[in-house]
Amino acid sequence: MKQADIKPQSNTQRAIQALRDMIFAGDLPAGSDHLESELAVQLGMSRTPIREAALTLEGQGLLEMRPRKGVRILPVSPSDMREIYDVLTELESLAARQAAQRHPSATDMAALAQAMTDMDTALAANNLEDWAEADDRFHKELVGLGGNGRVRMVVNMLSDQVRRARMITLHMRPVPLQSNEDHRAVFDAIKSGDADKAHAIHRAHRQAAKDLIVALLEKHKLNRV
Repeated sequence: MKQADIKPQSNTQRAIQALRDMIFAGDLPAGSDHLESELAVQLGMSRTPIREAALTLEGQGLLEMRPRKGVRILPVSPSDMREIYDVLTELESLAARQAAQRHPSATDMAALAQAMTDMDTALAANNLEDWAEADDRFHKELVGLGGNGRVRMVVNMLSDQVRRARMITLHMRPVPLQSNEDHRAVFDAIKSGDADKAHAIHRAHRQAAKDLIVALLEKHKLNRV
């Protein structure tokens, strides 16, 4: 695509991205209330794109709009995480199986391999934020390798909630060495075309992640605000 063909973001798109970034960074913490007018001033926009962005983020489960009270940033619920992880576990495991069945080339798997390298590098530097970013890429590339557009669409809808819960608990969890090993095992199974093994390893990996995240949310009562 030529540079001239790339359309600039609308104010609504910019507002969506800005509010999402602020929620994930904790600048708009769970349970906090914000008037549309305040957010508009903070972002240097009119209230209209803020309202449209808030409607989009409400549909993604990140906030709720309340008449005459502005928006409230929703807490991360352990019960929601259980349901979301149950869905992601099945869909991503299916993607891992289908990726192995497709026998991707080394070029096809290059981005997946790079994500693993970046995760190892991040842990060696004790940089959990970089690790989390590389982990996100690994899961995104894995789903893409599966080649199922509908799986990718549903996973994308749910990934924000998982990302948010993980960032909240990132520095409470053990160092994710096992997670890196799991990813490498899934990668090797896909590379060798072992669909059943890729499915089984990734399913166990996601189930373990669910158990860890939910336990931390419940232990620290992070859903209560």
